Amino acid sequence: MTISYFILFLSVIGIFLFCYFIATRVWIKVDEEKKDSNNQPKNRRDFLYISSMSIGGLGVASFMWPFVKSMSPAEDTLALGSTEVDLSEIGIGQSITVKWRGKPVFIKRRTEEEIFAAQNVDLSSLRDPISDEDRVQNPEWLVLEGVCTHLGCVPLGQKMSDTKGEFEGWFCPCHGSHYDTSGRIRKGPAPENLAVPPYRFLSDTIIKIG
Repeated sequence: MTISYFILFLSVIGIFLFCYFIATRVWIKVDEEKKDSNNQPKNRRDFLYISSMSIGGLGVASFMWPFVKSMSPAEDTLALGSTEVDLSEIGIGQSITVKWRGKPVFIKRRTEEEIFAAQNVDLSSLRDPISDEDRVQNPEWLVLEGVCTHLGCVPLGQKMSDTKGEFEGWFCPCHGSHYDTSGRIRKGPAPENLAVPPYRFLSDTIIKIG
């Protein structure tokens, strides 16, 4: 859609410049035929340049405005780009899954043991070395995109009964990737950690994703 608007914009500009060039050539020729000793045609030609450019610019702007306006996302579209989540009902050690932009997002309230395990890792041993502190805004809350970075499967680990893998985080059943309690890849074919979506705390119990 954006490419189509860009092509349309270039086409309109091209037509305007072509018409302006033809018009100015005609006006110059007419002025040259009507020259007099007072050199008045030069002033008239300058006036024609300014007038034609102004009128042409207004015409192009008027024509393009509806298209430019339509390219701006509507309010309902912007609303779909963010999700507010109430954390107050999530107990320690529990997880929930919400949808954001069509993708599952894991929100986990970690136990002290899970936080300790996530923070006490030798980063040099990690495939995608990022500290736990750089992946969370509040150590108690972990927010992740629930999409395996190998081939896009949804890892297990959200339910208490799920297999969580060797590092007690998440386990991808498709090809055996193991993630730790910070969502970092520890074993298996996945090349990167589970992604952290953009989010912020609106209050102690409300976060906004997106």
